[in-house]
Amino acid sequence: MTATRLWQDIGAGDNLLTKLLRFVFMAAAAVVFYFLAVLPLSWPQQAVCGLLTLLMAMALSRSSDSYLVTLTLMIMSMFCTFRYGYWRVSQTVQFFRDPANHWGALDAFFILCLVGAEFYAFVILFLGYFQTIWPLRRAPVALPDDEHEWPHIDVLIPTYNEPLDVVRYTALGALNMDWPADKLHIYILDDGRRKEFEEFAFEAGIGYKIRGDNKHAKAGNINAALKLLDSPYVAIFDCDHVPTRSFLQMTMGWFLRDGKLAMLQTPHHFYSPDPFERNLGQFRIIPNEGELFYGIVQDGNDFWNATFFCGSCAVLRREALDEIGGIAVETVTEDAHTSLRMQMNGWGTAYINIPQAAGLATERLSAHVGQRIRWARGMIQILRTDNPLFAPGLKFPQRLCYFNAMMHFMYAIPRLIFLTAPLIYLILSHTNVPGYWAAILAYALPHLILSNVTNSRVQGEHRHSFWNEIYETVLSPYILLPTVMALINPKLGKFNVTAKGGVVRRTFFDTKIAQPFLILLLFNIAGLLVAIPRYFVWDRDRPGTVLMNCLWSVFNIIILGVTTAVAREMKQLRTTVRIAIITPVMAALPDGSAVEGETIDMSSGGTSIRLLEPVELAPQSEILLGFPMPSGTQELRATVVASEGEVLRVKFENLSIAEQEVLTMVLYSRADSWLGWGESRESDNVLRSLTRIFTISMHGLVSTAKSLFTPRKKTKKKPARVPAPTSALLAIAALLTLPGARMHAQHPFAQNGQQPPPATPAAATPAGQFRDTFSIGDTGSSQIDMHGVDSTTSVYFTLPQTHVPRSVKIHVSYAFSPALLPDISHIKLMLNGTLFATIRPTPDGTGRSKGEVTESEFAIPAELMVHHNALTMEFIGHYTLMCEDPANTTLWARVHRNTYFDIQGDLLPLADDLKQLPLPFLDPAVVQPLSLPVIFAAPPDTKSVQAAGIVTSYFGMISEGRPVRFPVHIGELPAGNAIIISDSSSNLPAGLNMAAGTSPI
Repeated sequence: MTATRLWQDIGAGDNLLTKLLRFVFMAAAAVVFYFLAVLPLSWPQQAVCGLLTLLMAMALSRSSDSYLVTLTLMIMSMFCTFRYGYWRVSQTVQFFRDPANHWGALDAFFILCLVGAEFYAFVILFLGYFQTIWPLRRAPVALPDDEHEWPHIDVLIPTYNEPLDVVRYTALGALNMDWPADKLHIYILDDGRRKEFEEFAFEAGIGYKIRGDNKHAKAGNINAALKLLDSPYVAIFDCDHVPTRSFLQMTMGWFLRDGKLAMLQTPHHFYSPDPFERNLGQFRIIPNEGELFYGIVQDGNDFWNATFFCGSCAVLRREALDEIGGIAVETVTEDAHTSLRMQMNGWGTAYINIPQAAGLATERLSAHVGQRIRWARGMIQILRTDNPLFAPGLKFPQRLCYFNAMMHFMYAIPRLIFLTAPLIYLILSHTNVPGYWAAILAYALPHLILSNVTNSRVQGEHRHSFWNEIYETVLSPYILLPTVMALINPKLGKFNVTAKGGVVRRTFFDTKIAQPFLILLLFNIAGLLVAIPRYFVWDRDRPGTVLMNCLWSVFNIIILGVTTAVAREMKQLRTTVRIAIITPVMAALPDGSAVEGETIDMSSGGTSIRLLEPVELAPQSEILLGFPMPSGTQELRATVVASEGEVLRVKFENLSIAEQEVLTMVLYSRADSWLGWGESRESDNVLRSLTRIFTISMHGLVSTAKSLFTPRKKTKKKPARVPAPTSALLAIAALLTLPGARMHAQHPFAQNGQQPPPATPAAATPAGQFRDTFSIGDTGSSQIDMHGVDSTTSVYFTLPQTHVPRSVKIHVSYAFSPALLPDISHIKLMLNGTLFATIRPTPDGTGRSKGEVTESEFAIPAELMVHHNALTMEFIGHYTLMCEDPANTTLWARVHRNTYFDIQGDLLPLADDLKQLPLPFLDPAVVQPLSLPVIFAAPPDTKSVQAAGIVTSYFGMISEGRPVRFPVHIGELPAGNAIIISDSSSNLPAGLNMAAGTSPI
C-alpha cells in the first residue's frame, strides 16, 4: 500500500468519524431543543424565561454583525416559536377537554381557524429561515479572452399592448450590449402586430417577429419565436426592462464554466416608484416590495440550487429549454414553472445579485394588485400541477424552496383571520384564544419579538420591519378567491399583461380598491367602541383579556390605516421617469461656444444640467449635448426649456434612431447605472420602522376621512361680481385678467414630440369663448386594445373650471378583429357613465380592410361634460352564435391614441378678487405648463423686484411638476394673462394703461 493510498484511507476514516460525530451532536441538540420547548411552566415562570431569552437575544444582536450570531438568533427564534406553538396546541386541547368550558360550535370554529392561521405562519417562518440560511452571493465569471469562443445569443423582447415609447429603449439597450455584433441577435416579439413597431424594428436594424394568434400569451409568444431561432443561448427581457451594456459579460461566463447550468437570473430592478413608495412618499427611503425576493431570497435559493426564473433579465440554455418543450404554458407564472421543470430534469440554475437591467414599476395600486393576483394564482397552479414536494428529480432543499414560494401566496386566509380575530371576542363575545391573558402574552411575546428582531437582521436591508404585514394586508382580499379557485381547479384564469408607463393626472382616493380595507377598518374601530362597555360593564372581571384584544385591534387599525393611505393615488404628471444621474456633459451653445457641466437628473424626455458657468439662453433654443462614451463623445440634440443661471433644463424631442441610441446608453445602459441604488437608505430598526408606520397610518386615516366625508366642491357657473378695488397697495403685484385672455386647457398635454390634432387658431376664437382639442394620447393613455368577449377600459381627463362646453365632439380612430360577427359585436362609448355612441364593425369585420383604421365622429351632449371626466369604452365581441369560449383572447377591438376631442364653449368671467387665485393663470387640476409674463411699467427698483419675486414664488410652489416660465417685459403688454408690477407713485404708460383697462391694484 502506497503512502498516498494510506493517507486517503485515513482521510476517509476521519470523514466517516466526523459525519458520525455530527449526527450524534445534531440528535442530542434536537432532544434538548424539544425537551426545553415542551417544558411546562407557570405563566410567571414563562414570563421570566421569555424575558431572559429576549435580553440574551438583544445582547447577542448588538454584540456583533457576525453571521454566526444571525444563525444563533434564528435558532432562538425557532425555539420561542416552537414553544409558543406547542403551548397553543396543548391549551386548545385542554380547553376542549375541560367540561367546565361551555364552548359551542362557533367557538370551536373560531379557535381552530386562528390555530390554523398561526400554524401556517410558523411553517412559513421556519421555511423562510431555511431558505435564507446562507445567501450565496455568487460573483460573475470572466469570459475567455478569445471572442471567437463566445457563443451566439438570441435576445427576445416580447410585447403585447405596451406603447412603443416603452419598448424602444429596451430594444436599443439590447442592441448596444457589449457582445460581438455578428453573435448578438435582437428580436421584438410583437403579439399586438402593430405597424409602428415593425417600422421601428426595420429602422433600428432589429429583428421583428409576429404570429397568427395570441395562444398562451407571453409563453406562447416566446415559444413561437424559438421555433424559428437556433442560437445556443436565449436572453429574455420584459419590454420595459432595459439591459445595461455589461449584462451578457456579467452572466455568460457561468454558462461556459458549468455545462449543466440551464438558467442564470439577475434582479428585476425598478427605477420608478411602485404604488406603495409613490403614494406613501417612501421612494428610496424604504425597500420596495419586490426587493426582499431579489435581495435575499434568490441568493438563498442559489445556495440550494433552487433559483427561480422570473421571466425577464435572465439567460437560458437552449438545450435545457428544448428538453422540457420550451417555456411552460400550463400556468400563468410560466417563468417559475419553467425553472422547476428544468431542475426536475437535473439542470442547475444560478443567480447573480447585481442589477444589470431596470424597468418600470406599476403606477396604480389597482395594476399592482392585478399583477400580484396573477403571480399568486400561477404559483398555486404550479403547486397543483407539479407539486415540488412530490415532483421527481428534485433534491430535498429544492423541494422546500419551491414549496415555500408557492405556499407563501396562501397568506390571504391567515392574514384576514389575524385582522378579524380580536373581533371574535370584542364584538361576538366568543373565544378566540383559550387561556389566561397573562399566559398568552408570556408565551406569545417572545415569539413575536424574536421573530421580528431576527427577520430585521436577516432581511432588514431589503425589507423593513412590519412592512410585510402591510403588503399582505393590501393584497389579501384580492388574492383570496384566485388562489382558492386555483387550488380547486388549476385551469381557471388567464394571463393578464401589467400596464406600465402611464400617468396619474390628479390625486384621488381609489374607493373601489380600498373597499375591503375600509370594511375591515370600520369593524376594528367598532370592536374598540364595543370594548368600552365590555371593560366597564360586561367583562369587568376580565380586564386583561379586553385590553389584550384592544391592543390587537389597535395594531390592525394602524396597518389598515397605511393600506388606506396607499389607496390614495398621488398625482403623477410626468410621462417619463426622472432618474438622478450625474454624468459629465458638454453643452454646445447656439453662438458656437461650449460650456462644461454635469447632469442633475435625466429622463427620456429631458434633463437638468448644472453648468460650470452661468448662461442665458432663450426658451426653444437648439443646443447640442456631448456625452463621453467608450467609443468617443456622442452628441444629442436638445431644446432649451429654461435657463436659470448655472442650471439649464432641456427637453428631447423628435430624436433620430441614432440619437435615441445615445440617450439609451447615457440613461440606462451604463454598466454602473443601478449599482449602489439603495446605499443612501437608512438601515432597518424595529422601533423606528413601527414609528414610521404609525405616522403614515395617522395621515392615511385623516386623509381617508376627508376623502370620504368632505363633499366635493361644485364648480360655480356664475361667480359673483366683485367691484374692482381702487386703492393702491405699495409694491404688490397687480393680477389682471386682460381682455381676450383665455386658458388653453389641454393643448399642453402633448408630450414626447407628439402634437395634438389641428385646432382653430386662438385669433379665430371669439373673445369670451374657447376651443380645446386634445387626443387620448395627450391624456397619457397608450393605444387601447380590448380583448375577449367583454372588455372595458377608461380614459380620464379634466376640463378647466372656467370652461363651460356648448359643443362636444369626439373623432374616433378604431379597428376591429376580422373574426368578429358584425351584427352582434360593437364598442360602446360612455362619458361619465352615460352611453352616447355605439360603434359596429362593417360587414367585412375589419372597418375597411384587414388591419386598416376606420374613423368616425360623434357628438356628445354637452351636459355630460363635467370638471373630472371618464371616457369609458366597452367592447363586446363575438365570433360565433353558440358554443363560444368566453376566455378567447384572439378577438379584439382597438381604439388608437390619436382619437381626439373637439370642445367649444364659453369662458366664465372671473371676478377681480385675489381669492380666485391661482385662476385664471393656472388650474391646478389640469396638467398645463405655466408661462406667465411679468410686466414692469418702468425699469424696476428693488421693491418692485421683491414684489415680483413674492408673486412668482407663489406660482412656482403651486405649479408642482409643471415647467414654469416668467418672461419679463418692461413698458409693453403681451397678449393673454399677465402680472403687472407697479408702484402707487408711478404711472403706467398710456398704452399699457389703456390696454389693461383698469388701474393697477
